[in-house]
Amino acid sequence: MTAELVRGQNHPLDRTRVEIRIAAGGPVVAGVTLAGERGDLAGAEAVAHPGAPRRDGVEVPRQAAAEHRIAVDLDAVPAAVHRVSVLLALPVGIGGPAVFGAAAAPFVAVTGLDGRELASYTLVDLDAETAVVAVELYRRQGAWKVRAVGQGYAGGLAALLQDQGLPQATGTGLASEIQAAVRSGHARSVPVPTASPGPSPSRNPAAPSGPAVSRNPAAPSGPAASSDSAASSDPAVPLAPAASPGPVDYRHPKRRTSPPQPRQDVPAAPSPTPATPAPTPAPPLASTPTAPPPGEARPAGPVAGDAAGRTPEERLYNQVWGMFEDLSRTVAAYRSAMDFAQSRLAKELDTVNADPRNRMGAAAEAARAAAHDKHARLAAQAREVLDRDLAQLTAEAEVVEPALPPAFAAWSSPVWQGYRPPEEYPTAVRLGDLRLPECPDLRIPMLVRLPMNRGLWIDSGRPETFAGAETADGAFGSGFDLDGLEGIDGLGGGPDGTEPLDAAEVRRRAVDTAVTLAARLLAVHPVGELTVHVIDPAGSAAPALAPLLETGALREPPAAGAQGVTAVLGELTRRVDLVQMAVRNQAAEALPPDLDTAEQLLIVHDFPHGFDDRAVNQLRYLADEGPSVGVHLLMVADRTEAREYGPVLDPLWRSLLRVTPVPDAHLADPWVGHAWTYEPSRVPDGSRVLRKVLGDLAEARRSQGHSRTRER
Repeated sequence: MTAELVRGQNHPLDRTRVEIRIAAGGPVVAGVTLAGERGDLAGAEAVAHPGAPRRDGVEVPRQAAAEHRIAVDLDAVPAAVHRVSVLLALPVGIGGPAVFGAAAAPFVAVTGLDGRELASYTLVDLDAETAVVAVELYRRQGAWKVRAVGQGYAGGLAALLQDQGLPQATGTGLASEIQAAVRSGHARSVPVPTASPGPSPSRNPAAPSGPAVSRNPAAPSGPAASSDSAASSDPAVPLAPAASPGPVDYRHPKRRTSPPQPRQDVPAAPSPTPATPAPTPAPPLASTPTAPPPGEARPAGPVAGDAAGRTPEERLYNQVWGMFEDLSRTVAAYRSAMDFAQSRLAKELDTVNADPRNRMGAAAEAARAAAHDKHARLAAQAREVLDRDLAQLTAEAEVVEPALPPAFAAWSSPVWQGYRPPEEYPTAVRLGDLRLPECPDLRIPMLVRLPMNRGLWIDSGRPETFAGAETADGAFGSGFDLDGLEGIDGLGGGPDGTEPLDAAEVRRRAVDTAVTLAARLLAVHPVGELTVHVIDPAGSAAPALAPLLETGALREPPAAGAQGVTAVLGELTRRVDLVQMAVRNQAAEALPPDLDTAEQLLIVHDFPHGFDDRAVNQLRYLADEGPSVGVHLLMVADRTEAREYGPVLDPLWRSLLRVTPVPDAHLADPWVGHAWTYEPSRVPDGSRVLRKVLGDLAEARRSQGHSRTRER
């Protein structure tokens, strides 16, 4: 079934030879840009346009028209190309609308060579733009996806090309060349394709249409019913009286609906489409299952590890990542649908109230009632789709969670009862859980790649500081390996839950969270490959650190006082300097024999107490330079207590991934605008699993000859 995308959504492609079909309300110029991994163009030769319609792997039309077909062979594009963007522009000097807002919304469909739609996108909300990037096909982990972009430019083609990375002179000259090619008649005429017996993917709003076909699954379908409606859902386009809004398909394309097949290097060919009409869509997973129609296979349930990857652990990591992406896309689609329903209601009510002569009377009341009814139907339809997708994701989470290895599993998982120290480094480690307000019971494990490329900051501030006093951390997505989530800041949310917590309880939970994270990092590293240091100037964290001390996970007692702080920071700073010099000069054999080559984790409690200016500078140095040479920082701190340092510490806070000891909506997702609620990974009350794991590690160290004093 076609995936109808909204802005920002993506959809995987199961083939590399596709057609991009475009239908607009007037003549448009179509082109394609071939960009690298960062989205930059190598030059004018990376643009296919009417004056140069052929580039490696793509061919665009030579004319401006209301309908276009662009041929794309993703296997034939250069290896350096990671983004294939489809751009539309209004021609200059041949007539037609002056801006996109003056015509019906353009429609773009990605189809197979057989004409079957794979994904579609209607570019709504365009106004003064004269050029737009409609969709992009992008390479992700060796596979291709399509994303609905909808980025418009009032400055026209020149502004678009400059934004794609071309110099101003090159972009302006190329834009003029494209418009000149259209005006001068270089483009050849392409006849309109003849109608085929099957359903047509064309949705040209300007073309005369026959009777509208409802997309509502409740509507009866017959052999002659088409899967595509000729009518537009845009309020500016007249709708046939019989047409009714139908559900938008937001089903997760990455979730399989048939039993998993053996993995092959070459994708299996799609099964032939039956000639009989499609059956009514199945109800949500949460409903009572019914027997499938004769001749159809029952959809298979979710399977743990049902993702790409070379090892079971990597497949589970990719599956969790896919669940995160699916939940993000599903909720974004729901919010977009609700925003559309609300804006449509407001627009229709404004239309009724625009003329003072028609504000009163039975006709006005009927129009208002119809607008509210339409809004209620759209809202119910969006909620139905959301509930269906959430039920599917919940079923998958119930299967995946028990199958996760210790590095990915919650502390309540039975996998910890059979824990054995690993012999290899894991792919990632679980820092906690993520959830959204639309589905508070569905939690996605927050997995961060190892080795970590940044330190952690556990915010021990007063509960009221969680309500937007700090900046949100959008860069957690770079550790989770997500598209478009690098280095974005936003506003934090408030504390989650109604139980009031005083400052002392928040501090206690913060140090408990630090010990829990340290124990997990120790448990997922091979024995002897992670050394933990603790700076506790006042000694106030001693009760929480007892499990690490009693099991020998801490080789030395926590450093106390100013002298202890200076000694530990000096040792780790020296290690960073020596390893960096050895790496730069490729002289690892020249490292001192007493240097601990294991990964280092420094836990700093109650910062900035006990730190002078020199110690603060050393800490900043470790936060910036340490991760690249295996020195990682885990800070427990209240930012408000370090205000005396002013902006000097701002780079330190920005360099660390902020987590909280209580649930808090502070992790920002800039691509779709979500604020994810983070929940720390806690050991269940009364459980001794943490001490058991640390005890198993101590026994393994003894059996392998490791001691509290590392042998040199």
